[in-house]
Amino acid sequence: MRILMIGAAALMLISAFRLYAINYDTRDFAEQVQAQERRLEKIRQDIAILKADRALAARPEVIGPAARAMGLAPAREDQFTEPDVESHLAALPNETREAAGSSR
Repeated sequence: MRILMIGAAALMLISAFRLYAINYDTRDFAEQVQAQERRLEKIRQDIAILKADRALAARPEVIGPAARAMGLAPAREDQFTEPDVESHLAALPNETREAAGSSR
């Protein structure tokens, strides 16, 4: 009976130490998760700021003066040409050329 009591006490101590270790590991893991969530939230805020900056920079009233300052001008009519469809089709493989020709 005495050996059974000693064995039970030993199992109880081992279980207590193991539960303490599991509790410690769980808290450590929870801290890591919180740190990652804070990092993710900061990244989301940075993305929102970058999207707002991009939207502001893409506005025509911002692009126009910046383009003129670099010496750019709107395209003129003489800069546009009609596409030469036949020469583009000739460069395609036969199967693709036949499919493109039949879709017209």
